[in-house]
Amino acid sequence: MPVAFAVVYAAVPLFPAFISLTSVAYPGVSMVPAPMVYSILGCVCLLAAYAGAALWRRRAESPPQPLLAPMLAWFCASMLAALLGLDPPNGVIFVSIFGLSIVWGLALVAFWNDPGVATAVFWSYTISGALAAATALAMLATRHPAALYAIGHGRAIGTFVLPGELAAYLVIFVPFVYAVARIARPRALRATAWIAMALGLAALAATVSRAGWMGFAAAAAFVAATQARGRRGGALAATLIVAAGFAVVALFFNAQHNPSEDYTRISIWQAATQVIDRFPLTGVGPFDFSRIYPLVRVPDGEVSAFHAHSIYLTFFAELGVLGLGAFLWNVWAVARTVIARVPLASPEGAVLALAAAAGLVGVAVQGLIDTMSIVIFGLWMPTMGLAVAAAQWRAPERS
Repeated sequence: MPVAFAVVYAAVPLFPAFISLTSVAYPGVSMVPAPMVYSILGCVCLLAAYAGAALWRRRAESPPQPLLAPMLAWFCASMLAALLGLDPPNGVIFVSIFGLSIVWGLALVAFWNDPGVATAVFWSYTISGALAAATALAMLATRHPAALYAIGHGRAIGTFVLPGELAAYLVIFVPFVYAVARIARPRALRATAWIAMALGLAALAATVSRAGWMGFAAAAAFVAATQARGRRGGALAATLIVAAGFAVVALFFNAQHNPSEDYTRISIWQAATQVIDRFPLTGVGPFDFSRIYPLVRVPDGEVSAFHAHSIYLTFFAELGVLGLGAFLWNVWAVARTVIARVPLASPEGAVLALAAAAGLVGVAVQGLIDTMSIVIFGLWMPTMGLAVAAAQWRAPERS
């Protein structure tokens, strides 16, 4: 299991390329060749099969899985939406990949206390995230490839197809490596985590993602508030962080953005309400919003839209009220579990659990005005599982 977790965390920065396996006309450039995409997907499927078999063998001795029922409900609601949607084959592909991330999240809860697992995750996630951030910065500095630089208006993207995707990854990654830098036993790992954090912050700034910046401000505010353990200073620090986030966004609002895009989200949100009105129960199917958008867009609205530019409107439009309800059940389940277990956790476990929760809070805020596929299909379920697993962590590993 340590090897399996190390491999899958190392592959996360390449997950956005899975979008190239479908007929969806995504507004970006994938840097990963198709053969490599198929290889990565095949490897992830094999690892998920192995983890699923291991979960089944350990079902009697496994720790409680408070997220099992809500995760399965979300998967079933998504699969139903895919089968009844406008493009069932593409929908089934995406939901199946989504199912792999559920196995990953449940496996973290089941195997986190096994020897070597935490260390493997720490090293793999830290190094792969640092390399992903460094790659994005290098590609930005060299303006290579030119097509990616042009489509991003000179913003950092790396292997993530779009700047917002990289920003979402880093909103979860930076709190994680901050926790690793604080709790890891080997000095080499702590030093690597601090370097990874610096690279992650630099890459996040270079994405010039306004939603990503506010998401990170929310994550950082959550860390500041929870570390203060209810003291007044924590609330003040959290308030100042959020205020600074708003100030930075206001100051650089149109930096490396086309000003004509400032209000396109409003027309897309209006169109999303029309989709919801027509398909309220099960939605139009995963990633099928773009197919129906031209038929419901408002006059003089944006010509095309890949998604609803809000993770909540996207879930409602594509998965219907059943999918949105299942998603909200997951949010409630992880929040309830972390709140109940963190006070009883070891100091190291509490730090890591709250860092994972901070990442989830950050992408939840970013998701108000953006839809991030890397989060939905690669990080949401595993990060939820990591938060629960860390909250029941017996003791940090020694190396």
